[in-house]
Amino acid sequence: MPHRAFIGLGTNLGDRVANYRQAIQQIGLLPQSRIVRLSSIYETEPVGEVKGLFLNGVVELETELAADVLMRRLLSIERKMGRRPSKRRNARAAPRQYRPRTIDLDLLFFDREIIHTSTLTVPHPRLHERRFVLAPMAELAPALIHPELNVSISELLAGLKSPQRVSLARADLLRPASTREVLTR
Repeated sequence: MPHRAFIGLGTNLGDRVANYRQAIQQIGLLPQSRIVRLSSIYETEPVGEVKGLFLNGVVELETELAADVLMRRLLSIERKMGRRPSKRRNARAAPRQYRPRTIDLDLLFFDREIIHTSTLTVPHPRLHERRFVLAPMAELAPALIHPELNVSISELLAGLKSPQRVSLARADLLRPASTREVLTR
């Protein structure tokens, strides 16, 4: 029986739209997996001292891969797309210094599992603090219950006190490149 996973995406370096699309394409190529749904794409203010707006969203995935294998595959996609490895050894360690990135892929949920290993923490340990994760998650799975906090995604989003601005990305920004080129000629 396939697992249900939710993957968060974020990009703020280079051609953000191309990065986002390439990440979706690469996730779609994962073995024994299929993309079920995609959230809208959100444009968000960065966290910390990072400059430049991010594009963020969430992918719902059905997969036969185990959580640790899926996470290794996501890290491989990040590396292929030019992301430098993190200096952190453990997802539960203090947050790394926030910096711009070509792509960031986070395993947010994996079924209703709670996983705490030296290499993986699921649910993602800070998703409940991040509007840029909760907004697209609420679009795909508002009634999903966070297995550790025992609260729904929509309740987490409603109770969030973060001042971070998160808005739907402009439709013209998200049209295929060929359509944008035709419109600007």
